[in-house]
Parts: sequence; C-alpha cells; structure tokens
Amino acid sequence: MKIRAITTGISLASPQEKDKIKQAAEFNQQAKTFFEQFGYEVQTTRITTNSWEEYLQYLSHTEIISIIKNLEKFCDELNINFFNIGYASRPENIAIIPEIKKSTSLIFSSSKIGDKETGINYESTLESAKAIKRISQETENGYGNFRFCAWANCNSSIPFFPAAYHEGDTSFALGIECSDLVMKSFSTANNNIQLAERNLQLFLADELNKLTDIGEKISANFGINYNGIDTSLAPPLERQESIAFAYEKLMNSKFGYQGTLTVSGMLTRVLKSVPVKICGYSGLMLPVCEDVGLATRANEQTYNITNLLLYSAVCGCGLDTVPIPGNISTEKIAAILMDIATLAIKLDKPLSARLFPIPGKEAGEMTAFNSPYLIDCKIFAVD
Repeated sequence: MKIRAITTGISLASPQEKDKIKQAAEFNQQAKTFFEQFGYEVQTTRITTNSWEEYLQYLSHTEIISIIKNLEKFCDELNINFFNIGYASRPENIAIIPEIKKSTSLIFSSSKIGDKETGINYESTLESAKAIKRISQETENGYGNFRFCAWANCNSSIPFFPAAYHEGDTSFALGIECSDLVMKSFSTANNNIQLAERNLQLFLADELNKLTDIGEKISANFGINYNGIDTSLAPPLERQESIAFAYEKLMNSKFGYQGTLTVSGMLTRVLKSVPVKICGYSGLMLPVCEDVGLATRANEQTYNITNLLLYSAVCGCGLDTVPIPGNISTEKIAAILMDIATLAIKLDKPLSARLFPIPGKEAGEMTAFNSPYLIDCKIFAVD
C-alpha cells in the first residue's frame, strides 16, 4: 500500500496570504518525511484552499486570471506541484475556468452543480458543460480537463484532486493507493465473494490502523487537525495491481460483465466500514484512463458510460477520466452531469465527473495522451 496524497487544506481571505501557502508546503514536506521514516512511499503532497469565489470576489475577470497566474508562479517557486483553488458555484465564475486552465499548468479546480440541501443548479450545470467543452478545445489535446471536474454533494474533506476544497481551520487528510490489497484479497478467495470481503476487511484494518496512528502523531506534533483517510481505491498504473483485473480474479469473468455491480457494492461496503477515521469519498474509484485493466476492457467494450453510472450508484466517485468524442454537444455533456448530480442527491453521496472530450476524434478511436498519469484507450460512445 502507498500514500497517494497528503493533502493539506487552508482557508484564504485574500490571495496575499502567501505565508499560509508556504507554511502548508513546509508542513507537507515534514509529514512526508515522517511517513517515509515508517517505510511508506508518499507519491504526492498537495494543497487545497477554500472556494476561490471567497478570496477573489469583487474582482474583474482579468484580475482573477492575473492573480491565479501569480499564485501558480509562487507555487512553482516552492516546488508545489499540486495546488487546488477550490470550486466555483456561480455560473459567471464557472465561465472563467477555461481561461484559468489555459493560463496555468498546475492549478486544479472544480465546479459545484448541486447538493442535498438545494438540489441541482441547472445554470451551473450547463455552464460546467460549456467549460468542459471549451477546455477541451483550448488546451493541448484537451488535457486541461485533467485538472477540472464538476461535482455534486461533495464535502470539504476529500484529499483527491480536482474535487478537493477546504473549509475552516488548517487540516490534512490522506489519500491512499491500496489496490494491491484488493488484488491480494481477491486472488486468494477462490471465487468466494464472502471470503474476499473478509480478507479485505482484515488487510485494510491492519494497514489503515498503522497509518492512523502516524497521522494522529503528526497532528499532535504540529498542531494541525487530522481529517482521516479517504479509503477510496485510487488505482495504480501497474498492470499487476489493476482494480479491473482484481475484479476478474474474483468474478472469473471480465470487468463489466454480470457480477461487476455486486463486487462494486461489496468493495464500497468494506471501504466505508474500516474501523478508522475516514473522510472524503471513501468509495470505489473507476478512473478509466488511470487503470490499465479499465482501459483494456474499455477497448474491448465490456462496459460503457451507462454501466459506469450504474456502478456509481453503489460505489465511489462517479465518472472519472472518461474520454468522449470531441464533437459532443454541450447539451449532451450537461445531460451526463445532471445524471451524476441526480444520483448524488438522491443517494446522498459525493459524486463528480471528470470528462475528456478529445478534439478531432470520434467514438472508437484511440486517445493519444502524453502524460505519465494517463493510459490511452478507445473513446466512449455517447448516445
């Protein structure tokens, strides 16, 4: 098991509070060293803020872009590679996001399109769809959408980007990569789902209790609140630890075939019941372009976007890194976002959508990402 992210959240009242950013960066490095002393690999450290609408309000479009570019320059000077400015919820601010993506290379952000209390915001949903479309057209290979998602019903303790945002006093949380434990649990279960579930419960409880002890020590030592662990199954790029291929060890059939929904539900049940302090999504992630097995089965068309939406009803974070045709209409993107928001609100769970319209390509063609974080696969059809 690895630590995918140590994410520290800070609240800014103005973009001039650069000391807070510097202090968070220093804390992240110290926390990383602390975990490494116990033998853990820490892949990334990250900083997220409160909604940028709060500390960039009353500014013009041009002023907002200029300030965010300066923020990125400051982050670069501090060797901060993952910085999230939180979300926008108002349509007029969501409309600025494509320019933010075009003008930066390490700034993440998101849009809020609904929650349990207020329901779906249809204007923000449509503006988010327009933003996804514009980002795909105005950034290289549409890659700017890697740093943007639209979400509904997400809370402020998610350590994974782009959905992360912060509220309140400075705090930190952990995102983990534990698909190796899933593969181990499923490989030794002899196609017995109950045994696989018990195996995974035991393995996770053992490992996450160790992480929790270290996280609480760090919190006490540095006086920074510890939010817990997002137990979501962030996938590795290594084939031998693919989430999809772990499913297949248990199902004895391909990911997307009958039984996939059942395994998805079981995994989420385990991830939410681990006896440690959990936060964020704490569910199953199925990011198509970040998992070799998911990409392989997408190429074979064993599942589609409708299947992924179905799995979202019983599992984790929604639609993640899903490549779709570049000529898709804004209205179709908005319809997908509304489906995600409807599920999130009806089921009272956090869901997000990170969609990749691929410029100049149609369903069935291959993506051509030039990224260490993404795996190429066939573009999904959108009916």
